[in-house]
Amino acid sequence: MTAVSVELYKAALGRFASGVTVLTVRDDLDDHGITVTAFASVSLDPPLVLASVSHASYLHEVLIRQDLWTVSVLAAGQRSIATRFSETGRPSARLLLADLPHRRGSHSNALIIEEGMAALECRTEQRVAAGDHTLLIGRVLDVAYVADGGAPLLHITGSYTTSVTPTPVAPKRRTGDPWLA
Repeated sequence: MTAVSVELYKAALGRFASGVTVLTVRDDLDDHGITVTAFASVSLDPPLVLASVSHASYLHEVLIRQDLWTVSVLAAGQRSIATRFSETGRPSARLLLADLPHRRGSHSNALIIEEGMAALECRTEQRVAAGDHTLLIGRVLDVAYVADGGAPLLHITGSYTTSVTPTPVAPKRRTGDPWLA
């Protein structure tokens, strides 16, 4: 079996637009947070979500010890928040949010970023080792809020955006497959 090129793999998955979230957690020492674009719904009954966190992240260490966390789904106008929480060597989540509307979750005691698209409080039900990441499967304990309108912040081809406009592509080669006409 031939190994997949890392560059080609990243380029291919970079074409998949995803929402942008910030995962926050409180431990005995401080508030921590990280930007997460690998986030998904897993189950409706029970309500489960999935967040993927790199083993290299300090937050990974905290999430191994702490089961309660929040995920805030960012709105189009919150690009600076996503950037703040993705920087290497970032300070406490409390400091990163000092000038922005936020509150503590009643179930998780973690920080909830206000004025986004939605926010969920979760408890880790399962941790799955997956290569250089851990998949956290969390039971949703509470939906802190859902926005009435607005647009989400998106991540595609390594950048944040608020809408995806298709880029022109070269015509496809005829393969004989009628579905690829």
